[in-house]
Amino acid sequence: MKIPRPVAGDVVDLILDDHRLFEQLLRDLRDATADRGAARAALSAALIAHGEAEENEVYPALRRKDAIDKHEQEHSEEEHAEGNQALLDLLECKGTDTQKFDDAVEKLAETLMHHIGEEEQTILNPARTDVSEKVRQELGTAWATRRNALLDQDCGSLDFVKKVVARAEKEGLLSDEDEKS
Repeated sequence: MKIPRPVAGDVVDLILDDHRLFEQLLRDLRDATADRGAARAALSAALIAHGEAEENEVYPALRRKDAIDKHEQEHSEEEHAEGNQALLDLLECKGTDTQKFDDAVEKLAETLMHHIGEEEQTILNPARTDVSEKVRQELGTAWATRRNALLDQDCGSLDFVKKVVARAEKEGLLSDEDEKS
């Protein structure tokens, strides 16, 4: 599956487009007749690139603009870490036609859908109302540039995802409960 690679736009719209992509890929992962391996690879790459670009380019800028506070940023980063851990569990499944795979898909879907809902309400709504269109366009370009660079680095690979999860553990973003599951 080809992952869209926008280069510019309103950051809110770009992030929402990715959220809809994640939902489609989750549907494909649940579909026994779909190419689940391709959907897993696409979701892994898109999810890691998306989250890393948000944490590097969007959240700090929204904090500086007072659209979000420190707690909202930290909470979103914790939810990214939880989603990345669930993604790692999915990537470590050997096959795509096992109960373990189906369970991993559902755990990732639950974690991801929770985060998407919260982010759209507590991060993206303030970005729409408290940040100028010019800044949203600038953030869109910065986010897309970072996201595309990560996609070029094969950020969805098992090794890359392991490094992202290990960094989150080191930074204390994963609770003990998440590490055990």
